[in-house]
Amino acid sequence: MRVLLAADADWVVDEIVAALGGPDVSFTVCTEGREVSRIVADRTRAGEPFDIGIFDLQIGSMGGMAVTLALRLDASAGVVPHVPVIMVLDRVADVFLGRRSGAEGWMVKPLDPLRLDRAVKVVVAGGSYREGLDGVEILRVAPPAESVEDLDPAGADVILGPAASE
Repeated sequence: MRVLLAADADWVVDEIVAALGGPDVSFTVCTEGREVSRIVADRTRAGEPFDIGIFDLQIGSMGGMAVTLALRLDASAGVVPHVPVIMVLDRVADVFLGRRSGAEGWMVKPLDPLRLDRAVKVVVAGGSYREGLDGVEILRVAPPAESVEDLDPAGADVILGPAASE
């Protein structure tokens, strides 16, 4: 899995790399939000597109919401491919930024490895992961045809509960 990590705080980078790191995971760390679209375009041209972007809310002079919006605009113009995004929010009150940004998922600090791993797996598989005032909501895409009987009638699993229990 190729991860684009945009954050300028070393502790955020360290926590995410420690939680997700492994032999099949590579990280590209960007400390300046204005560079994200260029990095995505360059890696795509090199034949190494990103599987997911994880963006901190605060990234130098361009934060996670603006970076996600810019990436979505560039993708809609065909400049870069669509990259699923998880935003790392500073507080629950920032959830509205996640909703407005077009990110597939968002998490509220403090981070923990289990929540982060779950969020990444869901988003890379095409689902969404959202934390906020109502707890945690995980929407999964339909699994392969042989497992369809395990889904709810709407075609997605929905798990709601307090974020503390996650």
